[in-house]
Amino acid sequence: MVSDPTEILIVDDDQAVAASLEALLQSWGYRTRIFQSGEDLLGCADPGGECLLLDVRLPGIDGLTVLEALRTRGDVIPVILMTGHGDIDMAVRAMRGGAQDFIEKPFHDKDLIDRIKTAVELVQPEAECRARLAKLTPREADVLREVVAGHPNKIIAHRLGISPKTVELHRARVMDKTMARNLSQLIRIALRAGVEVEDVP
Repeated sequence: MVSDPTEILIVDDDQAVAASLEALLQSWGYRTRIFQSGEDLLGCADPGGECLLLDVRLPGIDGLTVLEALRTRGDVIPVILMTGHGDIDMAVRAMRGGAQDFIEKPFHDKDLIDRIKTAVELVQPEAECRARLAKLTPREADVLREVVAGHPNKIIAHRLGISPKTVELHRARVMDKTMARNLSQLIRIALRAGVEVEDVP
C-alpha cells in the first residue's frame, strides 16, 4: 500500500478497463480520476494528479498527441502510455515526447503498480544515465543503439556481422550494466543520455 493518497489520472475510453484500473489502484491506496478522452483531459483547467495512465488508442486525438499537448503547455506530470498495439518505434516516440514509461496490454497488476511507483518517485538525471552507458564496451553500445531502434536480434546480428547468440549475450550485459529492469526503462535511459538513433523517426 502507498502511504500517501497519491492521485493517478486515467485516460481510457473503454469504461470496463478504466473501472478495472480504478479498482486496482484504489486497492493499493491511490486516489483516481478518470477521463474518457484526451479532449476531456486537456479541457480540464486543473486535472491535478501525480501520474497519468494514458491509453494510446483513443477516439478523437490519440495518446501521443495528448502527450505532446501536455508537454507543450508545460505540464510535467509523469506519463505512462498504455497500448495493446505497441511497438518499439511508438515507445521511442513516446519517450522522446516526454513519456516516463510505456506498458503493453494486457499487463500484470504488480508490474503496473511498480511502474507507477517508479514514475512518481524517480526521474533519472541525465548525468546518471550517461554514467551507466559509459560502462558499455563499443560493441555493447552498438547493440544498444540497434535495440533502441527496434531491431530484432536476427536483424541486429546481420547488421553488426555477429551471431544472434552473441547479440543475446551483449543485450544481457547491456541490461546489467545500465541497471535497466525492462526494455522501456532501457529506452528511457538511452534517450536521457542523449543516444541518437537514426532509424527511429
